[in-house]
Amino acid sequence: MGLLITLVNTVFTILYWLIIIRVIISWVRPGFADERWRKILTFIYDVTEPILAPIRRLIPTGNIGLDFSPFIALLALNIIKNFLIRLLFSI
Repeated sequence: MGLLITLVNTVFTILYWLIIIRVIISWVRPGFADERWRKILTFIYDVTEPILAPIRRLIPTGNIGLDFSPFIALLALNIIKNFLIRLLFSI
């Protein structure tokens, strides 16, 4: 059971970091011209977009231009992770 809890924790930690990296990428705006960067950026966007897109649909940015979806996603992922770990502990 400990291995499963460690796996859940690791997966969520990776998701957290990918979302944080995506936020930093949105500030820096690296070019997609380099094939290596394109593969890395495509991977990050492919993994994080299914998490962020539904949140963006629920909470549009409107006129303020700030995207709060990463912050909300990190909070939601933390709640889900804690729920899953507590559920696994109780089994």
